[in-house]
Amino acid sequence: MVNVTASGGDGRLRLSLSGELDHHSARDGMTRIGRALDDYMPRECVIDMSGLSFMDSSGIALILRVYRRMRECGGRLLIEAPQNQPRRVLDASGIDRVVKIQDTVKGADK
Repeated sequence: MVNVTASGGDGRLRLSLSGELDHHSARDGMTRIGRALDDYMPRECVIDMSGLSFMDSSGIALILRVYRRMRECGGRLLIEAPQNQPRRVLDASGIDRVVKIQDTVKGADK
């Protein structure tokens, strides 16, 4: 199961993911993320993966949906601090061609 914690303000939304993101939990995760995007209406969205221990291709689909939502409103998406296994999935997908990935967590709120 994936846990999603949203925080932010001033046009920035941080989505902290923890647990496991797989096909069983992706739909619920996207629902929670969609609500957070609607509530915060950010110009920048950061997905913090430092607490995510596992991700399959469903995670890539989730990231692409968030990317499209952010692009539609003129915003941008950034991924921070993926652990080893999720990082391998990200690298294999080539998603770094459209979404910037940082290996560390930046920002004062973490």
